[in-house]
Amino acid sequence: MVALRSYVSGSWHAPEDEGAPLHDAVTGEEVARISSAGIDLGAALEHGRRAGGPVLRELTFHQRASLLKALASHLREHREELYALSARTGATLGDSKFDVDGGIGVLFGFASKGKRELPNDTLLVEGNVEPLGKGGTFVGQHLCTPSRGVAVQINAFNFPVWGPLEKLAPAFLAGVPSLIKPASQTAYLTARLVELIVESGILPEGTVQMVCGEPRDLLDHLTEQDIVAFTGSASTARLLRTHPVVVANAVRFNAEADSLNCSILGPDATPGSVEFDLFVKQLVSEMTVKAGQKCTAIRRALVPAGLVDEVAEAARERLARITIGNPADPDVRMGALATLDQREEVRRSLKALLDAGRVVAGDPDRVEVVGADAERGAFMSPVLLRADDPGRAEPHEVEAFGPVSTLLPYEGAEQAVELAVRGRGSLAGSIVTGDHDFARQVVLGAAPWHGRLLVLNAEDAKESTGHGSPLPQLVHGGPGRAGGGEEMGGIRGVVHHMRRTAVQAGPAMLTSITGRWVPGTDRTVTDEHPFRKHLEDLRVGDTAVGGPRVVTLDDVEHFAEFTGDTFYAHTDEDAARANPFFGGRVAHGYLVVSFAAGLFVEPSPGPVLANYGLENLRFLTPVKPGDELTVTLTAKQITPRDGADYGEVRWDTDVTNQEGASVAKYDVLTLVAKRPKHD
Repeated sequence: MVALRSYVSGSWHAPEDEGAPLHDAVTGEEVARISSAGIDLGAALEHGRRAGGPVLRELTFHQRASLLKALASHLREHREELYALSARTGATLGDSKFDVDGGIGVLFGFASKGKRELPNDTLLVEGNVEPLGKGGTFVGQHLCTPSRGVAVQINAFNFPVWGPLEKLAPAFLAGVPSLIKPASQTAYLTARLVELIVESGILPEGTVQMVCGEPRDLLDHLTEQDIVAFTGSASTARLLRTHPVVVANAVRFNAEADSLNCSILGPDATPGSVEFDLFVKQLVSEMTVKAGQKCTAIRRALVPAGLVDEVAEAARERLARITIGNPADPDVRMGALATLDQREEVRRSLKALLDAGRVVAGDPDRVEVVGADAERGAFMSPVLLRADDPGRAEPHEVEAFGPVSTLLPYEGAEQAVELAVRGRGSLAGSIVTGDHDFARQVVLGAAPWHGRLLVLNAEDAKESTGHGSPLPQLVHGGPGRAGGGEEMGGIRGVVHHMRRTAVQAGPAMLTSITGRWVPGTDRTVTDEHPFRKHLEDLRVGDTAVGGPRVVTLDDVEHFAEFTGDTFYAHTDEDAARANPFFGGRVAHGYLVVSFAAGLFVEPSPGPVLANYGLENLRFLTPVKPGDELTVTLTAKQITPRDGADYGEVRWDTDVTNQEGASVAKYDVLTLVAKRPKHD
């Protein structure tokens, strides 16, 4: 049987020994062998740092995002192959799509966010400029730059495609190379995924590596710039987190551990209601998708005490319709667990849970399968338990990582929260209710112990992705037992792979370092209006000054009549005078903004294609009839768009009165054309 190859230091490596066998979860046949023997793991990490890191850091966020999008498109063309191989892990077609399409979707999601929310630059400016001195000559700014190490992935067996891709995407976008260490049980699927990535040639060499087999001394070679992301059991997470090198070098460590997630049925969700049906359907889905082998699966189903019988019966009926067997059969709705060892582990945990409850659906020791051998394959019936004493420790401490869940009765929102937090930290929880007061009480009470909470009801059910579906825009992690980490989370996940540094300097120096104009830096005023310049010709600091323009009482009254904004401060002198902030009639804030636009605009057709918004608008000083307005417009940030004939320009806008006091400050956002290309 062929042994899985690892991809390290720029080449494929076959193990130097026979390796351990990996088996088909459905048939029990040997699929491949796995070993990391002979791999120099220290050299692999150094290759990532020396080969992958520098080339990634040369690319801008937008360029990295484009590569992620290209990779996602490439992998999407090979989904059928990945689905077929995924079936050998015991996954149905639906399970495989959840894993494969979910991982590809994460790549697309981060690619989109990188283009929309990050600059076309190699560094990220975070937050506002902080004034550090009274005279404005000493300021500070937080910058985020890529870590100079490798993002080491230690993945779980249950999501061999989504797992590595959800970690790769934010690390790559941040400019940090990855080393993937898949769980052995399903490593043959991850290995093919990495083969597809390497064969595509899309990602630069050194930015993705993979080690199949035992990690051996991998962690011994970590530096303070490396990052570890782990998915798996809470006990293993504790061992890795306390590794001497991880501790000594303060290695950034992120853990996503299995947790005792709960779903709570609201007291309003009686039989026949939309919410009751949603709760039961979701419970059964979370028990059977991936054969219950999801770190987000519902392990504890909290139900109002008076509804336990009805929920048990409804779940039992739905579970009875689940066909178990060979995923190749289109009628099969639940496949096998990943391995026979995993099935035995679930059965051992189930015995502990039975000390506190009884079976209301399924048979722990017997399963009927379609198209397969029930003993050669790692098959198991979904088992629903009922624990009438919700205070017993077992349901809140023992996790059967398979198709097992326990019904727990509760009395009132306060007890529901109390039981929810008994899990000591969860990745996900859900509250199925249409009662807003109940939902608020439970969310606020349970939130500190949960990484994500879904409130599900008739309003959002059609679009909801469900209890167990992490999304790239939101954090995936949880406190306590769930590991205390966060994955994905949109740009938050990107910044996790970067180093935040506070830079203190003068305004001009900070402008040069960040590429963003900082107030206090010299402006460049020329005879040519900045709006007449193409994107390549604009420079940070280019400035237009317009005005002054006198604001008259007629202007204010006309604007009020024309717009319908007849707020008393603009139209009633006596009422406005009684307002201590105004002391008399004042101009509309949006009149000030409109006049400012008239003062800085260059009306002829030119490179400026569109004004697409204002940001950070603040009205600072009331404008009264007779005041004179002057506007100073300064190019603050210039962002070319790759593959487009235009880019974005952010303009710092300062509107002042005749005394030099700022009356309004904001950023104007424009689209500006690049110079025309000539054949």
